[in-house]
Amino acid sequence: MDSAKNKYSIIVPTYNERLNIALIVYLIFKHLCRDVDFEIIVVDDGSPDGTQEVVKHLQKLYGEDRILLRPRAKKLGLAEILAKLHQLETGASIVTGTRYVTGGSVHGWNLMRKLTSRGANVLAQTLLWPGVSDLTGSFRLYKKSVLKDVISSCVSKGYVFQMEMIVRASRKGYRMEEVPITFVDRVFGSSKIGGSEIVEYLKGLIYLMITT
Repeated sequence: MDSAKNKYSIIVPTYNERLNIALIVYLIFKHLCRDVDFEIIVVDDGSPDGTQEVVKHLQKLYGEDRILLRPRAKKLGLAEILAKLHQLETGASIVTGTRYVTGGSVHGWNLMRKLTSRGANVLAQTLLWPGVSDLTGSFRLYKKSVLKDVISSCVSKGYVFQMEMIVRASRKGYRMEEVPITFVDRVFGSSKIGGSEIVEYLKGLIYLMITT
């Protein structure tokens, strides 16, 4: 399959990312091959910090056909490795980045956060058998037809949605491949994961155990 004949949509969900979005866009343009046809879709959850204004400025720099802004009225919940995701062209329906195989890692997290993330994945592996090692990551590439099919059967929101997408895809029999990634924590700002997200994650596990 010739990558030059395919168009890739890179979806970047944002909430109060005014200080990070320009860097993300810059890195995507810097590291994607010039012969790759791609667009960046910024889905912003009504950020009050001016994120959308920064994106509009980026549209002027890079072109409105390359950067698309899709604002939402409020927060509704949920780049160098991009080249590796071309493994999709080997026949996989989904390629997902993983921090938990040889070559994968996390940079910038303290020990507690690493243990929390790893524990969440071990628990999900034990209860759901999803077929991938990193269920809570969101660095993924989907074939458009597969994305439409899987997303139509998902009902979760926020961080649980990422998990449900992979589990549903696994149950439908789609071929998934993993590539090791180094996850680097945000340059500016702080993580939005808190106690409520952990509770929702546990509720999501129970829901998926019952319905899949």
